[in-house]
Amino acid sequence: MKTYAGIPKKYTQKGEAATYLTSIPYDGTSTWGKGADKGFDAFLDASENMELYDIETGSEVYKKGVYLTKPILEKSSPEAMFRATYKKTKKLLKTDKFLTFFGGEHSVSIGIIKAFYEKYSELTVLQLDAHTDLRPEYHGTPFNHACAVFDASQKCNLIQVGIRSMDKSEMKYVDKEKCFFAHEMDVNKAWIKKALSKISGPVYITLDLDVFDPSIMPSTGTPEPGGMKWYEMMTFLKMVFSNRNVVGFDIVELAPNPENKAPDFLTAKLYYKMLSYKFCLD
Repeated sequence: MKTYAGIPKKYTQKGEAATYLTSIPYDGTSTWGKGADKGFDAFLDASENMELYDIETGSEVYKKGVYLTKPILEKSSPEAMFRATYKKTKKLLKTDKFLTFFGGEHSVSIGIIKAFYEKYSELTVLQLDAHTDLRPEYHGTPFNHACAVFDASQKCNLIQVGIRSMDKSEMKYVDKEKCFFAHEMDVNKAWIKKALSKISGPVYITLDLDVFDPSIMPSTGTPEPGGMKWYEMMTFLKMVFSNRNVVGFDIVELAPNPENKAPDFLTAKLYYKMLSYKFCLD
């Protein structure tokens, strides 16, 4: 049986591990590039080839433990996937572990976020994404990837970072004081301080990999030009984890390309850096 990053089994035990990692390999509503259902296997493979000492934090966060829970394999319909994901997250939240999730397409986040805001009052959802994903429904369902944070926008403090593509109909749902568009971020680096000031209470991070520029992350369903670069993202994430209470996160939309494994490796490093920031910052 595979373990996260090939770490010794003593760090993968359900009771002792500080972090739980759940795979949701669902790709039922994506509308262009397919393959996000294969992302977790590529992520695990890349993770096994990382060096596990993090230079920046001087730590080996894997020693806090990472337990792989049973994956959520429901694929019969968007509604069924939502119900399964919501139910599993509700159950996992009773463990008081640090919960992390890996898609799959972005629709998997809808049920997760609902379970989190039902547990944590005053929840902030920090969305790192190329797209607003604010459609109330799309292709006949509110559980489409294009609707990933609409419910969160109605129930939570939603902060959107890296946005550079949307449908005109979504603009009425955008809070312009809490939405950081990529073209504005590029010319005004004060966005980080402003974004941080909008984040309050417990924080759930939903990170769509298309938030990154396709020059470093082409393996997504819609690789929009003009995205964030690695160190810009790390600077922001480090500030969020340092100054706010991050209670969980998901990473979605890795559609691996066997001919280019660099994006898989970026994703593996990203997950590990986020754990390092959660547990190993002074």
